[in-house]
Amino acid sequence: MSKPSLPQGTRDFGPDVVRKRNYILNTIKKVFELYGFQPLETPAMENLDSLMGKYGEEGDKLIFKILNNGLDNKEKEKQLREDFEKVLEGKNNKGITERALKYDLTIPFARFVAMNHNQLTFPFKRYQIQPVWRADRPQRGRYREFYQCDADVVGSNALLNEVELANIYQEVFSQLGLKDCTIKINHRKILAALAEICGGLEKMMDITIVIDKLDKIGLEKVKEELVGRGLDAEQVTIIEKYLGISGSNDERIAQLKTLLGENANAKKGIEELEYLYLKFATNDSTLAVDFTLARGLNYYTGIIFEVAAPPSVKMGSIGGGGRYDDLTGLFGVPDIPGVGISFGVDRIYDVMEELNLFPADIHISTQVLFFNLGETESQKAFELMQQLRKKGISSELYHENVKFDKQFKYAEKKNIPYVVIIGEKELEEGSCGVKKLSTGLQENISFNEFLNYPFA
Repeated sequence: MSKPSLPQGTRDFGPDVVRKRNYILNTIKKVFELYGFQPLETPAMENLDSLMGKYGEEGDKLIFKILNNGLDNKEKEKQLREDFEKVLEGKNNKGITERALKYDLTIPFARFVAMNHNQLTFPFKRYQIQPVWRADRPQRGRYREFYQCDADVVGSNALLNEVELANIYQEVFSQLGLKDCTIKINHRKILAALAEICGGLEKMMDITIVIDKLDKIGLEKVKEELVGRGLDAEQVTIIEKYLGISGSNDERIAQLKTLLGENANAKKGIEELEYLYLKFATNDSTLAVDFTLARGLNYYTGIIFEVAAPPSVKMGSIGGGGRYDDLTGLFGVPDIPGVGISFGVDRIYDVMEELNLFPADIHISTQVLFFNLGETESQKAFELMQQLRKKGISSELYHENVKFDKQFKYAEKKNIPYVVIIGEKELEEGSCGVKKLSTGLQENISFNEFLNYPFA
């Protein structure tokens, strides 16, 4: 019999890890609610047609397709084998697969809005916390199954939404203790302007896909790939100057104006970026204009976001998003503007673990352990335990009458701060012993006073 194992790129989460993850998720959820966002959930799978063509050339390759049921039908075996060969060649075939695991939360959300737009109140503000799947090469900070936390606003063109989303990032990372994160911003219209100057708008996807790889492959490889995609030496030089822009936000904007001149798309993009970082001026040190930011997804149309982890940790982005003014148009419902951001929970977890940012008491679940010292004694312990639970104090009774040492070790391993001892003597006196394990201090408390004991 083979040893049990997990699919590559997936993980089990034990109690300690789940508590830490819940700490992150609950922090994000509270901030979403604070800003007026409502919860939403969509299915794990979507129709393949809903997903394909929405994530760019690279993203489409990472979609997990689901085989249809009934592929063992003998009568259809020959046709199914032919269809399957076509799938292996990269061609979609509904006879083999017509569904897929969702790649992100944004496209399913757009599909939901398109299907329900007549019943929704706009602007519609939703948050969603669910797993997504990508057929990626597993590595540190990159998994095949992982959670996303998204907040989106649809039905509004107001740049106030971008300001609110930037503040949500700021608030969440501040509460989590990640105060050195940088919120990078750019604008897709600026990337469109760059494409127009470098041969035409039709080159925009080629340029953004390559620019998006800058951190991974370096400038020289980027230049080589641009040439491979049909750009000439002069156009590559312009992009090199573009990627070399540096300095403060104002200095970067000034350099961009010089490079892209009077281009209308560039002017619009610069105007909106200035609005965002000036409105966010109180936190300007965390908001950085970064023209190398591309986010190579087809659907972004305006300001785009990406959050860099603190510089002391080697980690990719821990959040990202942007404006997508016609995402629902992909589903036949045009002209519903939207903007959203996403938190990379798994990467945030890894960063917080490395920086030791989780609260010291996060591993405590049970607050009070009642020792089991016999049938009559444990009956009284159970009665008091139920009363504690009604007060919201998590408690448990050790499952069998064994030596003190074994019950103490159980409490220590589970980080239970208090033990309650009720033996024959305590029953006669109407009292119990309460011991705080961190100090070793033990007090005798009467049953009448017990429920008011400050277990904290």
